[in-house]
Amino acid sequence: MDDNVILKELRDLTKDRHSWKANIDYVADKLDNAYSNAVRAKVLWLLGEMGLIYPEKIEGYVADIVSYMDSDDSKLRERSVNAIGRIGRADKNLIIHHLDKLMDMRLDESENVRHAFVWACENIASTAPELFCKKMDIFYEMIFDSGQKVRIEAPEMFRVIGKQKPDCVTPYLEKLEWIAQNDDNRIVRIHSAGAVRITNKALLK
Repeated sequence: MDDNVILKELRDLTKDRHSWKANIDYVADKLDNAYSNAVRAKVLWLLGEMGLIYPEKIEGYVADIVSYMDSDDSKLRERSVNAIGRIGRADKNLIIHHLDKLMDMRLDESENVRHAFVWACENIASTAPELFCKKMDIFYEMIFDSGQKVRIEAPEMFRVIGKQKPDCVTPYLEKLEWIAQNDDNRIVRIHSAGAVRITNKALLK
């Protein structure tokens, strides 16, 4: 089958969530190098969504998904990171052995990959915030990333962590307040202010 046929099939499958569980193996088979980057990018994204709902069925493919973080194609690296975020949100134990590899993606040359990294960490942190409490310096530094998408997303990690483990964000509150008042990007200011507000609310409980 050519790409257009396969991609349409994958798009149709994406919409049919009731059939996901029965088709995980079928989708994962298309991670093979015989398929184009466009197909594998779609597969990585879909496996991440499938893994969020059926983590026990995706376990055997996690290492293959992680391997795409080493791809020469930035879209495949981005989608690999996205998928690990979704799978890790469902079950941290499936990705915990790959966490160091995921953390390295913050240094990727592609802004889209770095943005995906922050988003993936937010996903994992929503159910396993303890994995990131000692890593918050990384996300503070990313508020000053060269990429605007990364800068906008980075404060959201403080909101996610602050809601559940506010003590981990407390050391950054003064800095986040300054950013909320002074950063030249309006969305960065808004997201930083939101992180401060959510953390302070959690501290009062």
